Amino acid sequence: MKLLVPVILVSLTQMAFAKGPNILFILADDQSWNGTSVPMIPGDASSASRQFRTPNLEKLAAQGMVFSQAYAAHCKCECSRASLQMGRTTTTLNAPDKMSRNWSAPVTDSLANSLKRADSAYRAAHFGKWQWFHLPESMGYDASDGITMNEDGNSTDPADPKRSFSLTRKAEDFMAEQVRGGHPFFLQMSYYAVHPLAQALPETMAKYRNPGGGGGRGDRAIMAAMTEDLDTCVGTLLTKLDELQIADNTFVIYTSDNGGRTGLLKGGKGDLGEGGLRVPLVMRGPGVPAGSFSHIPVISYDLTATVLDFVAPGSLPPAGQEGGSWKPLLLSGGKAPVKRPIDRFVWHQAVEVEHPQSAIRMGDWKLLHFWDTRETQLYNIAMDPGEVENLALANPDKVAVMGRQLADHLRAGLGEAAFGALERGEMARNSRRPRP
Repeated sequence: MKLLVPVILVSLTQMAFAKGPNILFILADDQSWNGTSVPMIPGDASSASRQFRTPNLEKLAAQGMVFSQAYAAHCKCECSRASLQMGRTTTTLNAPDKMSRNWSAPVTDSLANSLKRADSAYRAAHFGKWQWFHLPESMGYDASDGITMNEDGNSTDPADPKRSFSLTRKAEDFMAEQVRGGHPFFLQMSYYAVHPLAQALPETMAKYRNPGGGGGRGDRAIMAAMTEDLDTCVGTLLTKLDELQIADNTFVIYTSDNGGRTGLLKGGKGDLGEGGLRVPLVMRGPGVPAGSFSHIPVISYDLTATVLDFVAPGSLPPAGQEGGSWKPLLLSGGKAPVKRPIDRFVWHQAVEVEHPQSAIRMGDWKLLHFWDTRETQLYNIAMDPGEVENLALANPDKVAVMGRQLADHLRAGLGEAAFGALERGEMARNSRRPRP
């Protein structure tokens, strides 16, 4: 009988490999572009944190690809997460803020639902922060924590700060169950870290608070400890993939829902500067060259197209989705461009910010427009990632072309009435809502 156990395990592992690849998608909360110890630009120490230590992410980066120009779909949590699930910009989805309820696309178009239509063998789970009114089940998740909010991550258990460790145990159980059942899976881990209220294990906090610990003082030390705890959970998930013997057939994707203050990029969470939009992105998986980098711009709503391209080559995302597949980019060592139905990035932020604003990136150029002051800024992001030199006056033709495309995109997504209010500056009066 003892001989049957390894035979059964090998058989189950072979069943898992015979299916499509697994996807483990890890989404941090509010982690800035340089909020880990992984340099987002090779050889540039300022593109990594000197205080926050993430050795497991460093390991993941060494085994896969790091993206220097990865973007969130929005500068705030809820809208970014909606866009990610639905494969559309927040304006096309008509989800421009957290109070949006009249989405322009059905939940049947969601990432998990699309994946399961492409291959019914897949099982999907979402654990952690959700933030929206649609039930995870309606979006195709077979297992979830239901509708959860920021405060659900504030733990009273000192052994489970931000609930990071209990969420990780749920993920381990889910992955093991799918291997036993012979099902490939999509697992989204939406950790509550590193969003304040900052929490960390007592022993991790002690390490950073000690003289010479390098974590800084006060809240900064707790943030450093919380970041390391999150990284520890990432390491636990990677170890579980090894134990289940499915690591070689699993794509692991790590990123954040929005950016934050970096000390290098302009702005932070809540505005459309590069700081609020650019996020860490590390990915490994079958065919992804180890230790590789890509400087091709990518965005989080590309995820559906990417997953479908690996799971069911030739299958297309639902009509109206705006993302493109990263597969050619990944398999080319980070060189091949991403082809999208609409080759531009658009962001819109008209609430919880002093100046309602929208932005568009086309190629190396980014245009930022403030609706109340009517100021327009233009930056060459490839040459000026810190958005220091406003080139709008020197490039009136480019401003006109990009401005028209931005306006057309917003009008089509938000509707004529909402766009008219923007043009008249009326949104400025309603620009301050409670912080999520």
